[in-house]
Amino acid sequence: MPDTPRSPRITLVVAVAENRCIGRDGDLPWHISTDLKRFKAVTMGHPMIMGRKTFRSIGRVLPGRPNIVVTRDRDFRADGVTVVHSLDGALDAASAHGTGEVMVIGGAEIFEQALPLADRLDICHVHAAVPGDTFFPEIDPAQWRETSRRDHDPEQPGGPAFSFVVYDRAAESS
Repeated sequence: MPDTPRSPRITLVVAVAENRCIGRDGDLPWHISTDLKRFKAVTMGHPMIMGRKTFRSIGRVLPGRPNIVVTRDRDFRADGVTVVHSLDGALDAASAHGTGEVMVIGGAEIFEQALPLADRLDICHVHAAVPGDTFFPEIDPAQWRETSRRDHDPEQPGGPAFSFVVYDRAAESS
């Protein structure tokens, strides 16, 4: 019997404050260098799906991984990225890379669309409620099980503590 091709695992990678804030004025509302280093390590070699605003906030193509930008703007172009106009198109483009895992890195609208399809959540929980204008969708705890956790003290005085937590989608009960 021939093998059926398996869809790549869809992983959402995000840093989230206690109030679900993920952004403010087109940027992160904190600077946690340990999180940025971990983000690079987790995403390296895997296609990354992001919205146009997230791409613009990063300001450049992130090397070592295919950058796929989802936008409704049919005229949007950027060197070094694959531009698509839907999440389905982005998932098709990412699957073509054959890495077995696709990283969805934001923003809020892309996370909202991708959450029901996700197999894994790789979250940096920032232990603070911060003001912002961009928020991660509500997570139904019944659908996710924590598979790893690493807690960290603040990197600098007055900075927030944080935890790296990986959640895998819970198996559906029969």
